[in-house]
Amino acid sequence: MRPEITLILHNIRSTHNVGAIFRTAEGLGVKRIVISGYTPFPDLTIINQPDPRLPHLVEKITKQIHKTALGAEQMVPFMRYETLEYWLEENERTGNLPIIALEQAPDSISLPDFTAPKAFALLLGEEVDGISAEHLARCTATVEIPMFGNKESFNVSVACGMALYQMICG
Repeated sequence: MRPEITLILHNIRSTHNVGAIFRTAEGLGVKRIVISGYTPFPDLTIINQPDPRLPHLVEKITKQIHKTALGAEQMVPFMRYETLEYWLEENERTGNLPIIALEQAPDSISLPDFTAPKAFALLLGEEVDGISAEHLARCTATVEIPMFGNKESFNVSVACGMALYQMICG
Protein backbone atom coordinates (compact mmCIF):
# COMPACT_ATOMS: atom_id res chain seq x y z
CA MET A 1 0.00 0.00 0.00
CA ARG A 2 1.32 3.44 -0.97
CA PRO A 3 1.91 5.82 1.92
CA GLU A 4 -0.12 9.03 2.21
CA ILE A 5 2.41 11.83 1.79
CA THR A 6 2.30 15.51 2.61
CA LEU A 7 5.25 17.35 1.11
CA ILE A 8 6.57 20.46 2.90
CA LEU A 9 8.53 23.01 0.88
CA HIS A 10 10.17 25.41 3.33
CA ASN A 11 12.28 28.38 2.20
CA ILE A 12 13.00 27.03 -1.27
CA ARG A 13 14.07 29.95 -3.48
CA SER A 14 13.71 28.68 -7.05
CA THR A 15 10.40 28.78 -8.88
CA HIS A 16 11.78 26.11 -11.19
CA ASN A 17 12.49 23.79 -8.25
CA VAL A 18 8.98 24.43 -6.90
CA GLY A 19 7.46 23.64 -10.31
CA ALA A 20 9.53 20.47 -10.70
CA ILE A 21 8.49 19.34 -7.23
CA PHE A 22 4.80 19.92 -8.05
CA ARG A 23 5.20 17.84 -11.22
CA THR A 24 6.99 15.02 -9.38
CA ALA A 25 4.43 15.13 -6.55
CA GLU A 26 1.58 14.80 -9.03
CA GLY A 27 3.25 11.91 -10.84
CA LEU A 28 3.85 10.03 -7.60
CA GLY A 29 0.43 10.68 -6.06
CA VAL A 30 1.43 13.00 -3.20
CA LYS A 31 -1.68 13.96 -1.21
CA ARG A 32 -0.83 17.64 -0.72
CA ILE A 33 1.95 20.19 -0.64
CA VAL A 34 2.56 22.63 2.19
CA ILE A 35 4.45 25.78 1.20
CA SER A 36 6.04 27.94 3.89
CA GLY A 37 8.50 30.73 4.44
CA TYR A 38 9.75 32.49 1.33
CA THR A 39 9.07 29.57 -1.01
CA PRO A 40 7.41 30.98 -4.16
CA PHE A 41 3.87 29.73 -4.65
CA PRO A 42 1.31 29.63 -7.47
CA ASP A 43 -1.74 31.88 -7.57
CA LEU A 44 -3.70 31.24 -4.38
CA THR A 45 -7.00 31.71 -6.20
CA ILE A 46 -6.36 28.19 -7.59
CA ILE A 47 -7.24 26.98 -4.07
CA ASN A 48 -9.98 29.57 -3.55
CA GLN A 49 -7.96 31.86 -1.31
CA PRO A 50 -7.34 35.55 -1.88
CA ASP A 51 -3.78 36.21 -3.01
CA PRO A 52 -2.21 39.13 -1.11
CA ARG A 53 0.53 39.74 -3.69
CA LEU A 54 0.35 42.37 -6.42
CA PRO A 55 -1.33 40.94 -9.55
CA HIS A 56 1.76 41.30 -11.77
CA LEU A 57 3.84 39.33 -9.21
CA VAL A 58 1.20 36.60 -8.97
CA GLU A 59 1.20 36.28 -12.75
CA LYS A 60 5.00 36.28 -13.08
CA ILE A 61 5.64 33.75 -10.29
CA THR A 62 2.79 31.46 -11.36
CA LYS A 63 4.14 31.45 -14.95
CA GLN A 64 7.63 30.59 -13.72
CA ILE A 65 6.31 27.70 -11.61
CA HIS A 66 4.13 26.53 -14.49
CA LYS A 67 7.18 26.35 -16.78
CA THR A 68 8.40 23.22 -14.98
CA ALA A 69 5.14 22.09 -13.32
CA LEU A 70 3.28 21.96 -16.65
CA GLY A 71 -0.12 22.20 -14.96
CA ALA A 72 0.64 20.02 -11.93
CA GLU A 73 0.39 23.18 -9.78
CA GLN A 74 -3.34 23.09 -10.55
CA MET A 75 -3.66 19.36 -9.84
CA VAL A 76 -1.89 18.84 -6.51
CA PRO A 77 -3.70 20.40 -3.55
CA PHE A 78 -1.50 22.88 -1.74
CA MET A 79 -1.63 25.16 1.28
CA ARG A 80 0.51 28.16 2.09
CA TYR A 81 1.69 29.12 5.57
CA GLU A 82 3.62 32.28 6.38
CA THR A 83 5.92 30.27 8.65
CA LEU A 84 6.63 26.59 9.07
CA GLU A 85 5.80 26.94 12.78
CA TYR A 86 2.14 27.67 11.91
CA TRP A 87 1.87 24.36 10.06
CA LEU A 88 3.80 22.47 12.76
CA GLU A 89 1.39 23.77 15.42
CA GLU A 90 -1.63 22.89 13.29
CA ASN A 91 -0.19 19.42 12.66
CA GLU A 92 0.24 18.85 16.41
CA ARG A 93 -3.37 19.94 17.05
CA THR A 94 -5.07 18.05 14.22
CA GLY A 95 -3.33 15.06 12.74
CA ASN A 96 0.15 14.88 14.21
CA LEU A 97 1.70 13.41 11.08
CA PRO A 98 5.22 12.15 11.65
CA ILE A 99 7.64 14.56 9.97
CA ILE A 100 10.55 13.10 8.04
CA ALA A 101 13.34 15.52 7.14
CA LEU A 102 15.33 15.01 3.96
CA GLU A 103 18.71 16.29 5.13
CA GLN A 104 22.33 15.36 5.68
CA ALA A 105 22.80 15.19 9.44
CA PRO A 106 24.88 13.20 11.94
CA ASP A 107 21.87 11.11 12.99
CA SER A 108 20.30 10.67 9.55
CA ILE A 109 19.20 7.28 8.27
CA SER A 110 20.35 6.23 4.82
CA LEU A 111 17.29 6.46 2.54
CA PRO A 112 17.51 2.82 1.34
CA ASP A 113 17.45 1.67 5.00
CA PHE A 114 14.39 3.76 5.93
CA THR A 115 10.89 2.31 6.11
CA ALA A 116 8.28 5.00 5.59
CA PRO A 117 5.21 5.10 7.84
CA LYS A 118 1.73 4.77 6.30
CA ALA A 119 1.22 8.53 6.45
CA PHE A 120 3.85 11.22 6.94
CA ALA A 121 5.11 14.65 5.96
CA LEU A 122 8.40 14.94 4.08
CA LEU A 123 10.20 18.20 4.88
CA LEU A 124 12.43 19.78 2.24
CA GLY A 125 14.50 22.83 3.09
CA GLU A 126 16.62 25.59 1.64
CA GLU A 127 18.69 24.78 -1.44
CA VAL A 128 21.96 25.97 0.14
CA ASP A 129 21.52 25.84 3.93
CA GLY A 130 19.12 22.91 4.22
CA ILE A 131 16.81 22.48 7.21
CA SER A 132 17.55 24.42 10.39
CA ALA A 133 18.56 22.59 13.57
CA GLU A 134 15.39 23.99 15.20
CA HIS A 135 13.17 22.35 12.59
CA LEU A 136 15.20 19.11 12.53
CA ALA A 137 14.58 18.79 16.27
CA ARG A 138 10.83 18.69 15.59
CA CYS A 139 11.12 15.83 13.08
CA THR A 140 10.46 12.18 13.82
CA ALA A 141 13.36 11.07 11.64
CA THR A 142 15.95 12.43 9.23
CA VAL A 143 16.80 10.58 6.04
CA GLU A 144 19.75 11.14 3.76
CA ILE A 145 20.42 10.11 0.17
CA PRO A 146 23.83 8.41 -0.08
CA MET A 147 26.29 10.32 -2.25
CA PHE A 148 28.86 8.47 -4.37
CA GLY A 149 30.41 11.34 -6.33
CA ASN A 150 32.38 14.41 -5.34
CA LYS A 151 29.49 16.85 -4.90
CA GLU A 152 28.08 17.33 -1.40
CA SER A 153 24.38 17.28 -2.25
CA PHE A 154 21.69 16.91 -4.90
CA ASN A 155 19.41 19.61 -6.24
CA VAL A 156 16.35 19.82 -3.98
CA SER A 157 13.87 18.87 -6.71
CA VAL A 158 16.00 15.91 -7.79
CA ALA A 159 16.47 14.80 -4.17
CA CYS A 160 12.72 15.10 -3.63
CA GLY A 161 11.99 12.80 -6.56
CA MET A 162 14.58 10.24 -5.46
CA ALA A 163 13.29 10.24 -1.87
CA LEU A 164 9.62 10.04 -2.80
CA TYR A 165 10.21 7.18 -5.22
CA GLN A 166 12.23 5.21 -2.67
CA MET A 167 9.66 5.82 0.08
CA ILE A 168 6.76 4.79 -2.14
CA CYS A 169 8.29 1.92 -4.11
CA GLY A 170 11.02 0.81 -1.72
